Amino acid sequence: MARDADEQTLCALIDPEERVKIVVSPIGAQGFVLGRGNQQISPAVVRRAGVGSVIVVATPQKLAGTPALYVDSGDPELDGEFGDSIAVVSGYRIAQRKRLLHPGSGSHLER
Repeated sequence: MARDADEQTLCALIDPEERVKIVVSPIGAQGFVLGRGNQQISPAVVRRAGVGSVIVVATPQKLAGTPALYVDSGDPELDGEFGDSIAVVSGYRIAQRKRLLHPGSGSHLER
């Protein structure tokens, strides 16, 4: 676990042979889980840990006010690997599937 780590530190801490989880929460009502407000979780960090290592958490209240979530890492290919929806942990053994858009690839225009 690291607090306030930059991209270089995160990459150095991630051993691709070990199981790693990246826990993020959507930013306010904007709904960005990657790419805004957490630039240190860069495409290099996500690729090193694996797209499947990203866990999104949010309160039910935040999810109710956020119709869609966004991934805009700056790497459209990586963003596309997340798919069109993502599970969001919102309580003990509770998760909701939320629509996931990729503004960097233009996917938000297709919906």
